[in-house]
Amino acid sequence: MISTVASTRHASLPGTSIDGVDLVALAEKLGTPLHAYSASAIRSRIDELQTALSGLDATICYAAKANSNIAILQLMASAGVGADIVSAGELHRCLHAGIPSKRIIFSGVGKSEDEMAGALDVGIRRFNVESHDELLTLQRVAKAKQLIARVAVRINPDVDAQTHAKISTGKSENKFGVSIAEARRWFADRAQLSHVQLDGLHVHIGSQILSLQPYRLALARVADFWRELEANGHPINSIDVGGGLGVRYRAEDDPPIAAADYVAAIRVALNGYRGSLLLEPGRYLVAEAGVLLTRALRIKQGDERQFLVLDSAMNDLQRPSLYDAWHDIVPVVDDPSRRMTRYDIVGPVCETGDTFARSREMRECVARDLLMIKTTGAYGASMASTYNSRPLAAEVMLDKGRYAVIRRRQNIEEMMAGEQPARHWQTT
Repeated sequence: MISTVASTRHASLPGTSIDGVDLVALAEKLGTPLHAYSASAIRSRIDELQTALSGLDATICYAAKANSNIAILQLMASAGVGADIVSAGELHRCLHAGIPSKRIIFSGVGKSEDEMAGALDVGIRRFNVESHDELLTLQRVAKAKQLIARVAVRINPDVDAQTHAKISTGKSENKFGVSIAEARRWFADRAQLSHVQLDGLHVHIGSQILSLQPYRLALARVADFWRELEANGHPINSIDVGGGLGVRYRAEDDPPIAAADYVAAIRVALNGYRGSLLLEPGRYLVAEAGVLLTRALRIKQGDERQFLVLDSAMNDLQRPSLYDAWHDIVPVVDDPSRRMTRYDIVGPVCETGDTFARSREMRECVARDLLMIKTTGAYGASMASTYNSRPLAAEVMLDKGRYAVIRRRQNIEEMMAGEQPARHWQTT
């Protein structure tokens, strides 16, 4: 159901609306915590990247793990964007949303035989393979089905992405990909793979990357390897340059890498390449389009700290707890008459780690104030849980003055669905 939000009390106040939708009225109608996404902002990011790629044989494959809501995936499909998936569940979501299988690539170190079989059955574009065992398993599964699996080997270029250790994926100590030396052996033995077409390279060095230099280093190593392989008679029909483009989480930070500059680096590194290019942006397309609306429950004065307790928690947004990640947190309605103060901003979950910010300076708050945690469109709702038996928050899409609920708020009965008493005992 799509409705129009109208609010005469707050519509004229700056900062209270996103994509033409009044946030105060929205929160009053739908409750909090509430994930809200601007469709216009997502389209703008897609357009920016597609414009930069003009003239290249390139396909954008959105990293579905960033935000796998069906409505987000449908927006990607309508813009001609494919998907980078890491599970059978994401494959099902993407197909259900209308993303063609020929625009889907399957990454990840732990693909099961069933997942491989399912992806082969629907005819995905290619698999990004991360170990020799996976390569041989895929050969066996494809042979049993008498199908050909198109494969790219994921190269681990041993490049420091200069990002958080938990989202760095391109160093030799990380679990992802194989060394160039190992990949070279794969291509040397390529003729033994009767049902695997090994004709692609893949590199992805991490997430939230804010400098072009790691990209240049990684792409230079991939480019050298591509030229070596082709010189030795191994055609490379596809190069997947990964994703990882960073976004702005702090208002005062310098701007992240522009799409045009990123694509220019790809053009330089892969000059002369005539095959297809694949890109896997996730966070870049959706993070800044999203906010988490939340209300102040109370202010607790401790002996040394003042705590602002919100109705959202680490189960709604894990990034601060998981990565010590910064998110700007601001009142939706800014009242300049209120003094500035400092809070530890926390949620109600029974964990010390349920902390969004420490010693954060902001306007003084009172109970029921509406706040927004910014840049939550990626790895917010997609990483949410029901820890402490807190039902999942609602999600809503905003688009030019309208809103549509794209995930209704979970109730307690739905949260417990599938659980049952231990009544029917069996033996193995």
